[in-house]
Amino acid sequence: MTSGSGMADINLANIKTIDGVDVAGKRILVRADLNVPVDDGAVADATRIERVLPTIKSLTKAGAKVVLMSHFGRPKGERSPETSLKPVAAKLAELLCTDVQFFDDCVGPEIEAGVALLKDGDVALLENLRYHAGETKNDTGFAKQLAALGDIYVDDAFSCAHRAHASVEAIAHLMPAYAGMAMMAEINALSAALEDPKRPVMAVVGGAKVSTKIEVLTNLAQRMDMIVVGGGMANTFLFADGVDVGKSLCEPDFVQTVKEIAEKAKISGCEIVLPVDVVVADSLAEGVETSVCGVDEIPPDALALDQGPASVAMLKDKLKEVQTILWNGPLGAFEITPFGTATFALAQAAADRSKAGTLVSVAGGGDTVRALNMAGAADKFTYISTAGGAFLEWLAGKQLPGVIVLAGDTNPKQSAVALSLIHISETTRPNEPSRMPSSD
Repeated sequence: MTSGSGMADINLANIKTIDGVDVAGKRILVRADLNVPVDDGAVADATRIERVLPTIKSLTKAGAKVVLMSHFGRPKGERSPETSLKPVAAKLAELLCTDVQFFDDCVGPEIEAGVALLKDGDVALLENLRYHAGETKNDTGFAKQLAALGDIYVDDAFSCAHRAHASVEAIAHLMPAYAGMAMMAEINALSAALEDPKRPVMAVVGGAKVSTKIEVLTNLAQRMDMIVVGGGMANTFLFADGVDVGKSLCEPDFVQTVKEIAEKAKISGCEIVLPVDVVVADSLAEGVETSVCGVDEIPPDALALDQGPASVAMLKDKLKEVQTILWNGPLGAFEITPFGTATFALAQAAADRSKAGTLVSVAGGGDTVRALNMAGAADKFTYISTAGGAFLEWLAGKQLPGVIVLAGDTNPKQSAVALSLIHISETTRPNEPSRMPSSD
């Protein structure tokens, strides 16, 4: 396999973690992703908040003053009640079983004065970073205002790492910068599946359209030993091979792209695995009449909506050959019964091997997480990512600004501090939510 580019070119071993750092009495600015769903003024799903709790608890236990910052929604530089982080502060206090001070802004003299009054072990949350246009513009002046609030910066928001924003990228050049526990868990999991995986390694890439995952497929074709193509994407691959897919979702305009991806895979020795049979129906609806047929026998008026039993048996056999699986996207229209059968079957097989310790399994993406939860498999996977865009961009081989700045020795202040590289502490494997807002 070729090494590809992107994150593979970054020396991730240079990233420093908070383990062993003397934080007692210091103000620690923690960038978290607290962009959680809020209904009627209350947090409806606290998974992203729960992800950052280990870092917060570790810092407060060590005597730090923790100042949390996050974006929330897309206020575009303007305040609005529905984009305030105040409800998140209440949920944080509940989960931490301690008071959380909420500041009604994130920069300025009043905020600096308020933060200066924090005591050791205190936790505070700043108001939405995106109330200031400088955040999304990666403005150095805004980053300096944020940096004035703390002594040390900790990034614990991998889901925001693909954004070159002031609280993610610019600020890390201005003060000693470290990765939090959740950030390192994501980085280590993706590194284990992509940069230095136990081989053979299988990628499962599903979804409706090839056009949305061209870069992901192109990168993985040069790095995986096997790619299982699922969902509507598989129809386009089959169509490119001359198969008549009836009325199934297909993108004829991307046939050439599919052929180029297949050629790259062939050169790299990566096997592209397509279904050999499919479950078809006249429409995508609950309780509709279905039948199974070979991929070369799809009726002209039918829709291929899931992979068939022969395909599932084949995939289970191939799964036995691999030591690592990287999963992004379902094999069929799993949201509608019975078109989740193939996805759930493969998920359960991967979960069983993961639980037995014979498979490293890493999965990410909203539909994937939902499907694995429906299959009862998510809690057995080695790691489930909630990162969304950052997860996909890493799969596509792109460099993530929030990771690059932590791995690079570009910070004069940080370079002057005697810091030793300490590897990630083991974190618990979380269960995942069925719904999650965009990390954008």
